[in-house]
Amino acid sequence: MADEKTADYEIGRLINTIAELGQLDTTLIFYIVGDNGASAEGGANGLFNEISYFNGIPEPLALQLDRIDELGGPMAYNHYAAGWAVAGGTPFTWVKQVASSYGGTRNPLVVHWPNGIKTKNEIRSQWHHVVDIAQTILEAAGLPEPKSVNGTEQIPMQGVSMVYSFNDAHAPDRHTTQYFEIIGNRALYHDGWLAGTVHKAPWELQPRTSLANDKWELYDTRADFSLSHDLAASNLAKLKEMQDLFTRVAIANHVLPIDDRSIERLNAAVAGRPDLMSGRTSLTLYPGMSGLMENAFINIKNRSFSVAAEIGIPAAGASGVVLAQGGRFGGWSLWLKDGRPRFSYNWLGIERYEVVAGQVAPSGDHVLRFDFAYDGGNPGSGGTGRISLDGTGIAKGRIARTQPFVFSADEGADVGEDLATPVTDEYRVPAFFSGTIKKITIEVQPIAVADRSAVDKTAIIGLERRAEFE
Repeated sequence: MADEKTADYEIGRLINTIAELGQLDTTLIFYIVGDNGASAEGGANGLFNEISYFNGIPEPLALQLDRIDELGGPMAYNHYAAGWAVAGGTPFTWVKQVASSYGGTRNPLVVHWPNGIKTKNEIRSQWHHVVDIAQTILEAAGLPEPKSVNGTEQIPMQGVSMVYSFNDAHAPDRHTTQYFEIIGNRALYHDGWLAGTVHKAPWELQPRTSLANDKWELYDTRADFSLSHDLAASNLAKLKEMQDLFTRVAIANHVLPIDDRSIERLNAAVAGRPDLMSGRTSLTLYPGMSGLMENAFINIKNRSFSVAAEIGIPAAGASGVVLAQGGRFGGWSLWLKDGRPRFSYNWLGIERYEVVAGQVAPSGDHVLRFDFAYDGGNPGSGGTGRISLDGTGIAKGRIARTQPFVFSADEGADVGEDLATPVTDEYRVPAFFSGTIKKITIEVQPIAVADRSAVDKTAIIGLERRAEFE
């Protein structure tokens, strides 16, 4: 029986519905098998909590062994070891994040359009890229590329329509040149040749060398499907031609300058990247606001911050979450238990820090506030947390470590509840707040854009923390 949570099952439901509507023969369907290679973020041993990777904090093997029976269940956010990713990319080498290899970029594509494609059950070998999908849809629909939207001139779309190949298996390729780049792993495809360099493997904390000193490889994809025979040494002239073309194409497509940082770039403030919250030092939240992902939520990481909640406590007292971000695998929560205010910080599901008030918040309207004084220094440093009620301090505690770059890839911030997984096992989700919330204001200390020398310390931080665990 199909698992109703799988992507294949849900895609099947969609296609069956289109068929039931009588529109399957007239509908153009693209089915891309996978995204861009198997994921190798698990490193040599795999991970119990993948979020540790995205924070540059290696997991000790002992931690995984202690929790081995939880792998695959709801208490783990596990990831297989990189060796499985390499095997999954067979017959190509390399994996996701390595844009310079077919193992990190090549996927099968199935196109279904009975009323538009006369030939059936045939394979096409023309070279195409995912940017070609939009242009294919426009041509198939007989629509022009939009030049202006609501008065705003549009940047010309990339891509080459694939319609020419639908009824002609031997039609010459029309997409003849394409660049690739992710985290310094870069390549160029041109007329059957592929030249590229592996600047950094996904499991490596630092690039292998400088961008200028990267070793490039060269392959003739027409005679070497799996990219097994590197021709760089024997055809230096072709390699130089491909490298020069990559530079020209990269300039034309705004690829330069290349930023070869990886996980640091997840934190916009550290990366120096504009985002939705760029420049903001405060955010006001209201009841009903839930599932706010990190890019749409003010960034409290690597800085001092405060949370001021205007709440109402009923005569019977209150319990539940006032505001939470993240969950079981990393996050924080301002909440009440049996009327006592608390702040819980969950560091990667490994360590949990609690700041707990000794007194019960009385009934009535109050301002519940949490202040975090960040120590400063390397990303992910600790600090001191304080809870106050109506301006009077009622609790103080130490939070030794914080997550430097990300709390969760799929759990957001919630007002008056904690959806998905709980930040702390001391309450059960959704842990609705039993009082009332008027509004919550978060204020953060301004942070300067980090320079390159600062973010390069990430690898050192990870190694230091691994030593501490072992």
